Amino acid sequence: MRKFLLLAFPLSSLLAASAQQAQTVDICVYGGTSGGVIAACAAKRAGKTVALVEPGSQVGGLTTGGLGYTDIGNKYAISGMARDFYRRVGAHYGRFESWVFEPHVALDVFHGYLDEAHVKVVYHRRLVSVEKTGNLIRAIVTEDAEEPGPATYRRIFAKQFIDCSYEGDLMAKAGVNYFVGREANGVYNETYDGAQLRDKHQFPDGIDPYRIPGDPGSGLLWGIDAAPADSPGEGDKRVQAYNFRICLTNDPPDRIPIPKPAGYNADHYLLLLRLLAKRPARDLDAIMKIDHMPDHKTDINNNGGFSTDMIGMNYDYPDGDYAARERIWKAHERYTKGFLYFVGHDPRMPPALRREMAQWGYPKDEYTHTGHWTPQLYVRESRRMIGVYVMTQANAEGHTTVDDGIALAAYTMDSHNARRFVVNGMVKNEGDVQIGGFGPYPVAYRAIVPQKQQCVNLLVPVCLSASHIAYGSIRMEPVFMVLGQSAAIAAADAIDEHTAIQDINIRRLQDQLRTNPLADNSTPEILVDNDDTAHVTQKGSWITVTKGGYGPSMFVHKMGKAATANPGDATNPGDGSDSGDATVTFRPTIARAGRYHIYLYQPALRSASTTTPVIVNGAGLFLHPSPGEDEQQSTGEWVSVGQFLLSKGSGSSVTITSAGASGDIAADAVLFVPEFK
Repeated sequence: MRKFLLLAFPLSSLLAASAQQAQTVDICVYGGTSGGVIAACAAKRAGKTVALVEPGSQVGGLTTGGLGYTDIGNKYAISGMARDFYRRVGAHYGRFESWVFEPHVALDVFHGYLDEAHVKVVYHRRLVSVEKTGNLIRAIVTEDAEEPGPATYRRIFAKQFIDCSYEGDLMAKAGVNYFVGREANGVYNETYDGAQLRDKHQFPDGIDPYRIPGDPGSGLLWGIDAAPADSPGEGDKRVQAYNFRICLTNDPPDRIPIPKPAGYNADHYLLLLRLLAKRPARDLDAIMKIDHMPDHKTDINNNGGFSTDMIGMNYDYPDGDYAARERIWKAHERYTKGFLYFVGHDPRMPPALRREMAQWGYPKDEYTHTGHWTPQLYVRESRRMIGVYVMTQANAEGHTTVDDGIALAAYTMDSHNARRFVVNGMVKNEGDVQIGGFGPYPVAYRAIVPQKQQCVNLLVPVCLSASHIAYGSIRMEPVFMVLGQSAAIAAADAIDEHTAIQDINIRRLQDQLRTNPLADNSTPEILVDNDDTAHVTQKGSWITVTKGGYGPSMFVHKMGKAATANPGDATNPGDGSDSGDATVTFRPTIARAGRYHIYLYQPALRSASTTTPVIVNGAGLFLHPSPGEDEQQSTGEWVSVGQFLLSKGSGSSVTITSAGASGDIAADAVLFVPEFK
């Protein structure tokens, strides 16, 4: 395993010379990623003193670094301050919540959290060493990332530490066990780990890998690995590809033309020409995933056999020292900027693609401090802790369920390609896996804590304990935020209980996350999902659909002929049996009387009714849902029913009825948001 650069002289003498740079807090969070910001603010809301240390120049990680088309899986899985983040983003755009946003909007929201909590971020501080006594971390030592050297060392003492970096540097330097790469399938009895030669983001058959087609002696084109194929499911140290999530704009006043980058080498993109010759593309979507954002901007991701992923060029990144990582990072930046330039300028590219690319440029109002290019590389996977519990494929698929869950994951088991090589004289990619079809599942608290003999005051919510393929499902930005908050509350509990992080009261932690989801003692909103049999009753003809809704399932009523009755005409709002109408009634338990804003979750249905008939406490009304096009990633959204005074107890009800519907309707989830603190 590669080590970070060693210091030239004894650390003790350096620290003695700069003792005034020491700081003492209750909780130290290393890594200002989305999870790190939420962790720091949650810890502060829990009444603890906090240090938030960020090696770079910007907080928010990928959430502010270009990944604005949020990978969700299922909104039901996102809770607490993470859910509140997307509500605050939504408020900026005049919506209840938004999962599609510009980078600077996300950054403003995170800055708002930090300002409210009075958390001061220490930027450009990277980890040098960890001081431990036995299995207890006493302090970390950081240096100035811009001007490293003896005079820049700073020591931070804390009772609890949270590693929220994408790389797991604090975890590694604390002597905690971890893994890099892909386990063999047999390690955790899996089927999608290890080497995987599959069909997604793949080259078609017949693309020659050699510089001179048909001549192996001419050498391989750039980016192709000469090593032979591994056996299916075989483990290795290869890491799935990194890239940048690219924010461009086609708005002329805001657009900066894409220039030729320094170090540009057109030979790096020759495989793209061979791919297009074999499989012509009608537009840019064939070679890059262009998701449209507000204000004429994009979140561009990898798509196809040759795209923005720099496959096979990141293996040394996880355990590399800072100099090695910088080289890899810059190589990815050159490759990606060169890719954009090549597509738009190389005369060998199809003219239609060149013309389309010419419409796009870097936005003047994004990343103004870093030359309009994101300061965050998409480190999809780096180190993964081997903690008290390892999340695996069995957890994702629901074959194994934990009882110490402190977050939900719901995304497809997703891995990008890890290598590009030659198979039967043709170029192929290997490593891409996209396996879904399962609902939200709990992530164990034990998966974010190290083994006790290694460390008793460290939590790792980002480089958590999971196999490669399970990590591919968990590793989404909203989930990192939920895990960050859970880690912070757990750290505060460990301080209050004077105990090891492994020995806190898990049931108490789960109860805190449920009853105080914003960590500010405000009245929590109430969610009643259709799967909550204690609070939901149905009458008439409904089918249970397990895809496309909010939570594990939704009820759908298929309309053969439109009904015409007013929903308020039902003599029994909770029972449509008298008139033959189908109904689903949601009955919340209201802990505190007051005014609540009620929302229905409206999934996207193929033959959806133009109206959804609703009865609230006996009063009927029609909703006219129209889920926004920019939210299609999550297949639906919350639609406002209105504000209502609700009494304490279980006497309130919301009924969805088929009476008056013009097509298929869904009864999925109802949300009651208090209009008071």
